Amino acid sequence: MTASWLDDFDARLGALDEAHLRRRRRVVVPGESGVQVIVDGRPMVAFCSNDYLGLARHPALAHAAREAAARLGVGAGASPLVSGHSAANDALERELAAFVGLPRALYFYAGYAANVGIVPALAGQGDAVFSDALNHACLIDGARLSRATIHRYAHADLGALGSALQASPARRKLVITDAVFSMDGDVANLTDLLLLAERHDALLLLDDAHGFGVRGPQGRGSLAAAGLTGAGASRRVLYMATLGKAAGVAGDERLVEWLLQKTRTYIFATAAPASKAGAAVAKM
Repeated sequence: MTASWLDDFDARLGALDEAHLRRRRRVVVPGESGVQVIVDGRPMVAFCSNDYLGLARHPALAHAAREAAARLGVGAGASPLVSGHSAANDALERELAAFVGLPRALYFYAGYAANVGIVPALAGQGDAVFSDALNHACLIDGARLSRATIHRYAHADLGALGSALQASPARRKLVITDAVFSMDGDVANLTDLLLLAERHDALLLLDDAHGFGVRGPQGRGSLAAAGLTGAGASRRVLYMATLGKAAGVAGDERLVEWLLQKTRTYIFATAAPASKAGAAVAKM
């Protein structure tokens, strides 16, 4: 019998083991407080959670999620463009836009899905994407899926970015960057990034997954911290932020409408359930 390539997986998994690269899920049970967890039966202190503010188990949010689920169900039932755009999701989009000081917001079911879909909706063959070397995987994968020409510039090197923008013959240019870089914790120079975008007729997509809620006045995020919202907002910025890793993107009215029309991960996926939005807009 001819050997099948499917038989290679034993060896391939073994290679991961030898390199100590095989990932393993751990069973986690919440402890008495937000920072305490029980992992595989052992009590531990968690330093790896995205729940920076300890809100995931807040009684007011849990009550709001239960109330929304009781009224609107536990699932959305369809894509937002079919019948999945609930009143709760609509209210959340309006609150998010107002909170970050931008004209309009679009609510996705997950941060990864937002970025991996947004980039191809904005750039394609013949266009150019300029990506910081330490960007999150979702931005990198979105750039690859776009089929645009990708220019990877050295981390936070705005001189290199400016030179690449200047040299690019592409008419449509998209700069993608984290605001707070997830591994190093450093913050992008948003003011100078926006100046470069203005100078070279580019659009700036900013992923503030690790800044929203903890940076800027009242936790309004890295754009607010840089004074680039409200009257200081630019039509050249699309701002992506997360709510415990369910995500929204906000920006110019026309840009957000384009994303609603063209982002495949928004159009062809079931919407986030109303119970999540109900918890997100709860007042504490």
